Amino acid sequence: QVQLVESGGGLVQAGGSLRLSCAASGTIFSFNAMGWYRQAPGKERELVADITRGGNANYADSVKGRFTISGDFARNTVYLQMNSLKPEDTAVYYCNAHQSDINYWGTGTLVTVSS
Repeated sequence: QVQLVESGGGLVQAGGSLRLSCAASGTIFSFNAMGWYRQAPGKERELVADITRGGNANYADSVKGRFTISGDFARNTVYLQMNSLKPEDTAVYYCNAHQSDINYWGTGTLVTVSS
């Protein structure tokens, strides 16, 4: 079993910053990639950013230039630095890790950005 635990969510004013962290534990062989998704009320879950073991990062257009993903695959952790937050960034943020053909998910951390 693999568990992903997110932390760092909270309430912030527009223009502020938050840093999300995700730590994996359990039977881990080698994650191919780790990332962050988010789901706003009434909307589908969407990719925010992901990063491969080789260090290639991919971002949603809506967060490019504002969010930065980083990963420590030796420690099975991934981070998301979120700057210049907007009210439309309000969502539950989920950590994701990909190993072989399996996707693992955290339970989510709520980010609320007030205007």
